[in-house]
Amino acid sequence: MSFYNKKKVCVTHNGTFHADDLFATAVLSLLNNGNIKIVRTRDKRIIEEGDYVYDVGGEYDPEKDLFDHHQRDGAGTRTNGIPYSSFGLVWDKYGEDICGNHEIAERIDQKIVSPIDAVDNGFDISKPVIRGVIPYYADQVFLNNIPTWEEDNKDIDKIFEEQVSKVCTLLKREIEVAKADIEAKNIIMEVYENTLDKRIIIIENDFPRYLFQRILSVLPEPMYLVYPSSHSTIWKAEAISISPDTMDSRKQFPGSWRGFMEGDERLKSITGVSDAIFCHRGGFLILSLSKEGAIELAQKALLA
Repeated sequence: MSFYNKKKVCVTHNGTFHADDLFATAVLSLLNNGNIKIVRTRDKRIIEEGDYVYDVGGEYDPEKDLFDHHQRDGAGTRTNGIPYSSFGLVWDKYGEDICGNHEIAERIDQKIVSPIDAVDNGFDISKPVIRGVIPYYADQVFLNNIPTWEEDNKDIDKIFEEQVSKVCTLLKREIEVAKADIEAKNIIMEVYENTLDKRIIIIENDFPRYLFQRILSVLPEPMYLVYPSSHSTIWKAEAISISPDTMDSRKQFPGSWRGFMEGDERLKSITGVSDAIFCHRGGFLILSLSKEGAIELAQKALLA
């Protein structure tokens, strides 16, 4: 093997793994196109030989690729108060190199890196609204492969490497999604800027609901978005949320419209729109067989 093909040695702690060391390893694998050797140890002599050392070693020095955060003074805190773990420290240095774009790297940090860093540092970023019901976070899919107390953990290093590969696949996909989201945001904002009556925004793409809600709900005027369904000829009119932090709508569709299913001709009569076919019982979504019908439904709802 030539010098240029030599695998980079990634050193982290042995034993049970956590989301931060698992995801940090995946980042370094992506950075080096998979050409890495993973060493899990707490042996100081071996640690000193690593090209990257993270979540072990007691030192943070990004210039030397040392990324531990367990030392007495930690390894720094984001401006939003979330302390860095090894994942965040590695991403802070190399995330933009992997993504090729600062905005994409920031989105990944907000969506994946910061939450994992927060949990690893015992820093609360959310609280259950319903007692006993908590979200199932994506990292749990990988951590559930850690042997239980009833199982033999002799293969834990192998399991770790298997999960690193899976996390790489996740991160690559999330980067592609972030790229698409940024392109969609630019399209939505261009339509918004060029719309005279900004209470109804009309776009020609079926963008993810979370995306247009996050974008339009921070703007003061939009009440409804009209957009097509990607898997049929149906058009949708959807109420915009009060803010990105809630699903409550600024203006729901009228109560008399709600709960009518496709095939129920009464919705057409009640709305006065000949191709209206469905209105969600929650009052935030209505469907039509045409773009014109969806626009008319939104216009009527504004006046209701």
